[in-house]
Amino acid sequence: MEIDMETLFEEARKAADFAYAPYSRFRVGAALLAEDGTVFTGCNVENRSYGLTICAERSALVQGVGRGRRGFIALAIATPDSEDPVGPCGACRQVLSEFMAPEAAVRFGGRGPRRVDTTIGFLYPYDSLHDLAKSLR
Repeated sequence: MEIDMETLFEEARKAADFAYAPYSRFRVGAALLAEDGTVFTGCNVENRSYGLTICAERSALVQGVGRGRRGFIALAIATPDSEDPVGPCGACRQVLSEFMAPEAAVRFGGRGPRRVDTTIGFLYPYDSLHDLAKSLR
């Protein structure tokens, strides 16, 4: 399947418009492409108890899993309140690695022109639990 990362990024940018970020004032949108071509979007939803904030990436992932998908091949993240690209947090990297192969494409960018194109494996290079599972087979 051909992956149009710019279109996926545009979907993430649109999703950021729905973010609820009254505390950080830092909106994030994510668009996650399932193996069947379906795109799931999500935005960050903050809470006064900051640890209960839901990140855009996990929001999109939970929507996909909740609709029966288990494999995702690409992710785009838009941070329109930052000039520069901002990648996913550590918790999101951990959760995404559960459902995305190391070679899955990732693009992230802010409101400026610069984009970062990478992979889940590059963002989360030492996925010890998956490595352990392979060694036990």
